[in-house]
Amino acid sequence: MNAASGAPPGAEHAFAVTEESGDAGERLDLLVSRRCELSRTQAATLIATGRVTVNDKTEKASYRSVAGDRLHVVVPPPPGRDIVPENIPLDIVYEDEYLLVVDKAAGMVVHPAPGNWTGTLVNALIGRGEPLADGGSEERAGLVHRLDKDTSGLLIVAKTDAAHRSLSAALAARKVTRRYVALCWGHLATDKLTVEKPIGRDPRDRTKMTIVADGRMSRTDFVRLGRFDSADLLRAHLHSGRTHQIRVHLSSIGHPVVGDDTYGGGGGRRLVALPVKRHFLHAAWLRFRHPVTGAPVDLRSPLPADLRQSLSVVSLMPELATHQDPLDVFGFYNTDEVLPGHQPDDHDDALE
Repeated sequence: MNAASGAPPGAEHAFAVTEESGDAGERLDLLVSRRCELSRTQAATLIATGRVTVNDKTEKASYRSVAGDRLHVVVPPPPGRDIVPENIPLDIVYEDEYLLVVDKAAGMVVHPAPGNWTGTLVNALIGRGEPLADGGSEERAGLVHRLDKDTSGLLIVAKTDAAHRSLSAALAARKVTRRYVALCWGHLATDKLTVEKPIGRDPRDRTKMTIVADGRMSRTDFVRLGRFDSADLLRAHLHSGRTHQIRVHLSSIGHPVVGDDTYGGGGGRRLVALPVKRHFLHAAWLRFRHPVTGAPVDLRSPLPADLRQSLSVVSLMPELATHQDPLDVFGFYNTDEVLPGHQPDDHDDALE
């Protein structure tokens, strides 16, 4: 899952301080920084410029929150910059008048930002000339969720604002099922493992995420599908959508994603025939209800050629390099789970 960092430009955040959340008594600048995934300097600037209110009033950065406080935070967009439409080929696996699903290639940045104003998925989407939902800003036009640059796979884009609101709400309510395939170094202690740890910005390196006590609670379920000499093949099921979630969770238990230079899995790349600047993480399976018709949508993305080759080497099964989808071989799609929010007697054959 994996997503770009920080609060989106132009975003609004509203939340209440409760005893249960552990927010009471915290300085306002630290609270805004943590809850909105901003640096402390960014949070202090928003407070100083009146973009943070507590119970509809402005307060100083040193204000200590109390239970019952209602906070409203406005993150303004950065200085305007036109997003250039570009004619970049995309692999679109589903499309209608309300939404589309892209099978994103590894190496493509999802949205424009400093250092990557062109060549992104959003540049390509705008270049198609089709309508796109607002998404909060032009830089994130239509995006319902995001993937890391070097993670490949399925990503939902909304064409209308109503579809965007509906899909975003479904995502927040865990009614969009996202399953990834990952190769991790070493071996998990059990065939099934749930990692539930809070993720936040790394205080020593703001470009990275890490496990921190005051982070946002995050849960990933892992199922081992294959055990090889040096690595495990895993199915990962996201229950939350934190930045770099799968990568951080696996690194935190000592089994980083193979090829992940950022979180400790970059060594030994040649042993598994993995290309440079590529980690073994792929958003392979996406299931949700259509935001307008309610019909089940079940989409699968076969393992890309570079990951097929790597899997064939690490598994000592050369035939996998040319297999249509090696994930079938390892039972990746074998599950009796139904779409979240619906009962098994709904009889949605595509989702059972």
